[in-house]
Amino acid sequence: MPSTSTLLLEREAGVLTLTLNRPDKLNAIHNEMAESLLDALNTAANDPAVRAIRLRGNGRAFCAGRDVSAAPTDKDLELVQAVSRAIVAHRCPVIAAVHGWTVGAGFEWTMNADIVFAADSAKFKLPEASLGVFVTGGLVATLPAAIGPMRAKALTLLGEPFDAAQALAWGLVYRCVPADELDAVSLAAARRIADLTPEVAREFKRVLNQIGLERFERAVVEETAVQRRLGQGDAGA
Repeated sequence: MPSTSTLLLEREAGVLTLTLNRPDKLNAIHNEMAESLLDALNTAANDPAVRAIRLRGNGRAFCAGRDVSAAPTDKDLELVQAVSRAIVAHRCPVIAAVHGWTVGAGFEWTMNADIVFAADSAKFKLPEASLGVFVTGGLVATLPAAIGPMRAKALTLLGEPFDAAQALAWGLVYRCVPADELDAVSLAAARRIADLTPEVAREFKRVLNQIGLERFERAVVEETAVQRRLGQGDAGA
């Protein structure tokens, strides 16, 4: 799959780098971007030359969440949930490299990744409750699995921003690095994974997710039901 106006693709030595490319909108998610990302993930799932995937954002932020300039629709919800499922179920380990703001559905996508590297200047927020909407991306499973139920409730209900140091302390990211080193460090990690025997890497991911995220699919189904029950049909903030 070639690059699109909203998603840049770069391949080298078994690593596929997917770059969210709406820098003027802080890479806010709209349908075209979500569809491009989903297509790229699905295509890579059938390409044995791809052994690791890196997800990053272009410009000043990783992702500012859903683009709220348009009214939410059921399609928004379906696409964002489909991307989350594709990341978690993908045969390849997925590394997220985040910088700037990582908000709402953008943060939820990072929680679907297998390893997250963050720039030390990165900032995070889950504003859904204050906006009167519900979370997506299986966050009701991934977040408490990472930080426990009480902190998960605090982050989602209070919606307070937190920085990379706090994210590291809570286990939401694997490593914090200076912003100018993020690209090189995350690419080096992806290359190391790509050098592993593919079947070994795949089985580590599959079994760890199967045990550690056994309720992920149930979480996505319940989130979708709540979104529709509340009459929002959106994909989170």
